[in-house]
Amino acid sequence: MNKGKVFEGMVVSSKTPKTVIVAVQSSYRHPLYKKAVRRTRRFAAHNESFELVMGDKVKMRETKPVSRTKHFIVFEKVN
Repeated sequence: MNKGKVFEGMVVSSKTPKTVIVAVQSSYRHPLYKKAVRRTRRFAAHNESFELVMGDKVKMRETKPVSRTKHFIVFEKVN
């Protein structure tokens, strides 16, 4: 069964209740200049527990929309 995409990133904000902002970094090679380029995307993720703080590494999974901006749910803290 497909459970959706899984991303690993770092919590950059945990100010709102039940929501954390997770920054996910990806890198790719530039097609012309062959230099490694890093991209950072920020996702709002649902988090029931209040134990996550800024700087924590987490894994999040795609899910049905929880709200207008939240389409991911945090399922594991990575250390």
